[in-house]
Amino acid sequence: MSASSFIYLASQSPRRQALLEQIGVAFKLLLPPDLAAAEALEEVLPQDSALKYVKRVTRLKLKAAMQQMQQQSLPVRPVLCADTTVVIDQRILGKPANATQAIDMLTQLSGKTHQVLTAVAVGHHDRFHLALSRSSVKFVAMTAADIQAYVDSHEPMGKAGAYAIQGRASAFIQKISGSYSGIMGLPLYETSQLLKSIEVA
Repeated sequence: MSASSFIYLASQSPRRQALLEQIGVAFKLLLPPDLAAAEALEEVLPQDSALKYVKRVTRLKLKAAMQQMQQQSLPVRPVLCADTTVVIDQRILGKPANATQAIDMLTQLSGKTHQVLTAVAVGHHDRFHLALSRSSVKFVAMTAADIQAYVDSHEPMGKAGAYAIQGRASAFIQKISGSYSGIMGLPLYETSQLLKSIEVA
């Protein structure tokens, strides 16, 4: 990618921003003007499996971001977005709305292995590419006090499954299989391959 070149990152996640910086991708943020409408895209529908859900939400995010780029008459550049979903026993665990939900989610994860699905998509002109990262994470058994102390740190809020693998939750993670960056929210290998496919990396 040339020094004057960049992509749009349609994500508020500081983790995704840091991961793109890690691999040297120049980007500008393309954030939705209506945050409530953006959050509504993440609603789980009754017929959604975890795989269907994460792909559908990622496509919706990308479509909305590309429409925004056009409506605001921004320079036309590739747009990247992603969505991360935590799944246990075929149940989708989204972002907790409050401490009670966070405690419930972490209680479900305690002592078990769950899956993390992250879909990443890039759109440019009429081209659209999507890739999926699948990983598994095993938590040790956490006591009620462990869970409460973690929730009190406020780290679980705004995180799928109510935890951040790169944060304090790492003390409770016994084993991972798959993509560490994918669990964080942006699988770097898949992202790099998508950017190469549209000749921007």
